Amino acid sequence: MSAARLHFKIKRVCSRKRSGDSLKTHLSPATKRGGGLCPPCPPGRRVSSIMAEGGPEEFCSDSEDLFGDYDSILEDSSLLAKLDTAEQNERRPAAQTQDFTALQPPKDAALTPSCEDVLTDSILDALEDDEPFGDVPASQLQFLEEIQEKRSRLQDGDKTSTPFRRTQGGGEKNMEDTSKKQPRARRSVADQLKRTMLSNAAAPANMSRTAVLKEAVVTEEISVAMQAMEAVSAESTDLGPFFGLPSRVKDLMCRLKGIQTLYDWQETCLNLDCVQQRRNLIYSLPTSGGKTLVAEILILRELLCRRKDCLFILPYISLVQEKVRGLASFGLELDFMVEEYAGSKGKFPPVKRRNKTSLYVATIEKAHSLVNSLIESGRLDQLGLLVVDELHMLGDGSRGAVVEMTLAKVHYMSKSTQIIGMSATLGNIRDLQAFLRAENYTNDFRPVQLKEYVKLRDTVYEVDPKEENCFRFSRLLNFKYSSSMQKVDPDHIIALVTEVIPAHSCLVFCPTKKNCENVVGMICKYLTEPFLQHQQAQKQVLLRALRDSGNGSLCPVLRRTVPYGLAYHHSGLTSEERKLVEEAYSSGVLCLLACTSTLAAGINLPARRVILRSPYVGTDFLKRSQYKQMVGRAGRAGIDSVGESILILQDKDRSMAEKLVCAPMENCYSNLMLDDGKGVLSLILSLIGLKITTSLDELQAFMSGTLLFVQQQQLCVERSVMEVVQQSVDILKEKGLITAEGQTLLITRLGRATYKGSVDLSFCDVLYKDLSKGLEGLLLNSYLHLLYLVTPYDMISQCRPDWMVFFRQFTLLSAAEQRMSAAVGVPESFVARKAAGQTVKKTVDPAMASRMYLALVLFSLLKETDVWGVAERFQLSRGFLQTLLSSSSAFCCCVLHFTEELEEFWPFRALLTELTRRLSYCVKAELIPLMEVAGVMESRAKQLYDAGYKTLTHLANADPAVLCRTIENLYKKQAHQIVASAKMLLSEKAAALQEEVDDLLTTPPDLPQL
Repeated sequence: MSAARLHFKIKRVCSRKRSGDSLKTHLSPATKRGGGLCPPCPPGRRVSSIMAEGGPEEFCSDSEDLFGDYDSILEDSSLLAKLDTAEQNERRPAAQTQDFTALQPPKDAALTPSCEDVLTDSILDALEDDEPFGDVPASQLQFLEEIQEKRSRLQDGDKTSTPFRRTQGGGEKNMEDTSKKQPRARRSVADQLKRTMLSNAAAPANMSRTAVLKEAVVTEEISVAMQAMEAVSAESTDLGPFFGLPSRVKDLMCRLKGIQTLYDWQETCLNLDCVQQRRNLIYSLPTSGGKTLVAEILILRELLCRRKDCLFILPYISLVQEKVRGLASFGLELDFMVEEYAGSKGKFPPVKRRNKTSLYVATIEKAHSLVNSLIESGRLDQLGLLVVDELHMLGDGSRGAVVEMTLAKVHYMSKSTQIIGMSATLGNIRDLQAFLRAENYTNDFRPVQLKEYVKLRDTVYEVDPKEENCFRFSRLLNFKYSSSMQKVDPDHIIALVTEVIPAHSCLVFCPTKKNCENVVGMICKYLTEPFLQHQQAQKQVLLRALRDSGNGSLCPVLRRTVPYGLAYHHSGLTSEERKLVEEAYSSGVLCLLACTSTLAAGINLPARRVILRSPYVGTDFLKRSQYKQMVGRAGRAGIDSVGESILILQDKDRSMAEKLVCAPMENCYSNLMLDDGKGVLSLILSLIGLKITTSLDELQAFMSGTLLFVQQQQLCVERSVMEVVQQSVDILKEKGLITAEGQTLLITRLGRATYKGSVDLSFCDVLYKDLSKGLEGLLLNSYLHLLYLVTPYDMISQCRPDWMVFFRQFTLLSAAEQRMSAAVGVPESFVARKAAGQTVKKTVDPAMASRMYLALVLFSLLKETDVWGVAERFQLSRGFLQTLLSSSSAFCCCVLHFTEELEEFWPFRALLTELTRRLSYCVKAELIPLMEVAGVMESRAKQLYDAGYKTLTHLANADPAVLCRTIENLYKKQAHQIVASAKMLLSEKAAALQEEVDDLLTTPPDLPQL
């Protein structure tokens, strides 16, 4: 319900104290108005009319200073000032004469009331009303009762309220009595009114029963109303017309994203009851359907309306960086923080901000660590919304297990955190609903119609599930092939791509990285001169940028294909090369990319036509979900009216292809039991370490909220979930990671270090031994020893040493470095014998030798910072080197957190902090501040540095238009994103420092008092 639609009108009459700056009337004291005293009260004007002018609905509490700087409970001096003025005017003639008898009125004046009589009687008449006292506020009740008594005495002839009124025949006696007695000081009407009201405030027991009961009822009504207002304030998410957001957000969507209207399904989804009531939701749509925009609107609503933090989980580092760049401008405009948690970036626990909310954009692994830190610091309730992109990755191996752990912890520990999942269409979506207690919204909307085809020999068939064989004849290829072309391109790829390029874009998915390079090289051999002329100048700029990114080196394949508007895209390229290729493709400089399946899961690069070179990824046949993800890239919203996908088949694959294109979507299953239950072991260890569960019964209660429990009939056939939990606890005890004291489960120091560092349980004991052994003879005059300790264990199997290269690099090491290698188990004699092809008598662990080889690669990268030169020297792809760098940086961060929990490893803390920074960027020190900005790679950082933008402050204050003119190959949108990201990062650093200052200057709440 909108807060604007609720109106509470509360009349405060209870005796509770209110603040001094409460509701004011339209009247103000004469001294505040800057004028003189109020004019005297006109004769005959009743006080009731004076009090009714302001019409206030609040009354002062009994315990307050009623008068202070004012003479009125209504914060208006007009009433009492007029009373005083009238009395002074009446007394002034008496003060001017010494003859007391002169004050006596004529005999005929007894029947004529004085001005004071009129004033006094008018006050009494005003304050005495025919209305019952039940309607009068309690603070005035006693005053009215006293007036009634005076009226009754006046009518009985006791005393007059006008002191000099006399009756016939009794004047002289009264004069004599007066002359004999010392005259008593007369109290003014204003003083009497003050005294009476103060007496009422001090003695509330004098209130009538009617007033007390009425005040009690009104007090209860106020309490209920205030509770209702607080509830509305806490739950209302309606700040404006754009789905509860201000119109400014809609304007920003149009200006920054170019989005003017939403699709019908997006409006329907945002208006669902479960969304309005903040229940969990899973929504499923085809690729490119616009799922992310809905999530972003919900995130903005949580950040701006409910003032809660949000967590956005994305599967890849590149997607995290893209999202941080895209949302930084929104953060600057709408005053919230956008924080990156990917690779080695991210602070645990996050900085606690007093005045701003934060959006954490994180990879799967970093999100898990972030949630752990929030639980440990007791701040999980500050997380209002958790959004998971690609929720179907729950079924994706060990990473899926981490997603499940994260969601299960949040759901168990915080009932106020809403969970939103975006997913491809799944066959068992009900299992995910049961796991998250979520509702599901499904739609088959696509902004551009998709037509699916398959090609067999020279015939193209349209995919039609209604047909018996799923395929319906469409057309024959009419591209004329020579015999030589037929041999080179038997699959007619050239014919299929030249139907759309260069006017339109095309993606060719290939089964292997090498095949990508071969296909793009083959196509450009048969392209004609018009392809070279198309955007020729922009292609030259791209080639220069690629050469700069390689410090003067350029891939020979790209050198040959880019002039034709073609390129390849796979993990063998450096991250900077991939970024340049992606930007060139998006801007239309490149019209065709030959790529692997990873592109389909990464940054959105749509195309008019998508060609699947083969129904295989490596040697594995395509899964339905992979196929749908690839063909979903066909069709560019706002550009194309239709998108096409063509799957190239061989005769032997036809039957399997029929099942592939027409089969229902695969099911998604829990991966906690993968690799002998490694996920369950990690989950239980962190649950005990975070004190979420401390006994078997609590562990079993937690496990009942996992996807594994929902799917236990399919996944736990041989043993139940409870038996799995018991066995896992026993294994953790054997490893020395947990202990038991009676029924209570406790974590050990090693166990705490393991889950805090997110170290794989398979390697935690090996890592502890390596670090302990390293302390015995730690080499400090070189990075080599530290690099060996942080080389990821899971990278060892991905690289086989070239022994001749190994030996040559080994001989270049210093004597101390060679001794270090021997100390870890890889002596020079072993390397020399392997290089010579001789039999090695002494047994050396192959894993140690491979790890040492990778450490030498990292050592060379840190010394030279030239990926191309090191890749050529070690005969490794430059893409693999960057993967090694990023993995080592992330593992170095894990080892740092591991050592922080173990006192004996204190020397590693400072050393690994600096090493993590060096591995994260692997550039010259002066470029690191610029490369901290999301999306700024090494070559771009060099351009910025050379142009005078040497610090983060320079970049944050740069003019995007000037940047575009100064920096080559920098588009306007990119310039705006870079500046916005720099401003956000600078703001984040400044806010963190301010928070630290505030903490230092804040008085401790537990400060001892006398």
